[in-house]
Amino acid sequence: MENNKRYESGLRAMEEFFSKEVRAGMEEIKKISPDLWEMIVSFGFGDLYSRNTLSHVQREIITLTALITQGAFDQLKVHLQAALNVGLSKEEIIEIIIHCVGYVGFPKAVQAMGIAGEIFKETE
Repeated sequence: MENNKRYESGLRAMEEFFSKEVRAGMEEIKKISPDLWEMIVSFGFGDLYSRNTLSHVQREIITLTALITQGAFDQLKVHLQAALNVGLSKEEIIEIIIHCVGYVGFPKAVQAMGIAGEIFKETE
């Protein structure tokens, strides 16, 4: 896919996953590094999230798990919102976090659950 199509595809994917407010916050990266912003949109969302084999729900399950595993809790916040936006339920997200306990340990899972609780309150 040529670069401008990748970028446009990425922007469309981001609109499906993230609220306008979240996207505005994410765009702060563009002010610091337009090159990194281009990579995030074109590769991260244009190439990866726009593929057809996995559903948006499946992609968010993978993303939540990977972010919890890494302890990438700032990014986890926006992807918890994205997971809700694409159709994961609060109960499914809680179960994903509980399942991670066996692989990442209690500290990361407990922190993830606390963040999820904050997001659930914001979205109610």
